[in-house]
Amino acid sequence: MEFKGFSKKTLPFLASIKKNNNKEWFLAHKSEYEELILNPSRAFVVEMGEHLQALEPTINAEPKINKSLYRIYRDTRRMGANKEPIKHRIGIIFWQGNTKRMQSSSFYLHFSPDELYVAVGVRWFEKPMLDAYREYISDEKRRVHLENTLRAIKAKDTGYMHLEKGYKRYPRGFNANMKSADLALYKGVATYKILNPHLIEDANILIETLYKIYEDMLPIQKIMYEVSLRVKEE
Repeated sequence: MEFKGFSKKTLPFLASIKKNNNKEWFLAHKSEYEELILNPSRAFVVEMGEHLQALEPTINAEPKINKSLYRIYRDTRRMGANKEPIKHRIGIIFWQGNTKRMQSSSFYLHFSPDELYVAVGVRWFEKPMLDAYREYISDEKRRVHLENTLRAIKAKDTGYMHLEKGYKRYPRGFNANMKSADLALYKGVATYKILNPHLIEDANILIETLYKIYEDMLPIQKIMYEVSLRVKEE
């Protein structure tokens, strides 16, 4: 299926999900979900995946639910989870390597009526990845290189940002006197840009815009993938 962009009805449909967030409403409108979101998302994964594999040949681009696509139903059973059963924000991920898709460096995006969010890296670390990350930045040269990489990416575009620090206390082995020590306070390392969600409606502009962003942010992809290779099996 050729990717022709998302319909102009897609964002209003997501707004309708937000307004009518229950399974009964969604089941009555499931055909619209398939037409406006699921089918074009699959086509997008195929086309964008081909472009990304030019940057990183080992990127995974699989147009299936629980692969590059996320379930539309939210898991409300987890403690503290959002209790709305249906997601009105659509996420798509292209991850690198054989580890968990959320714990390997990835090219990611999500869109909603509010924004198109585009990111590269790992947005939060589970413990094995956190341990690997801290082991990686325990080396001063690697730590300084990572900080310089984040700065260089932000310098390319005023809209480029990176995640803020998540911890207040330095973990064991790190202190404020070390170069680039604040990197030890991060719960995830990713760069991102927020765009107008209506970009999803033009296939060519969307692909070109995303490719430029992902290419600019490729250095952080490479570093975080290297970190993921250090994860020790539990």
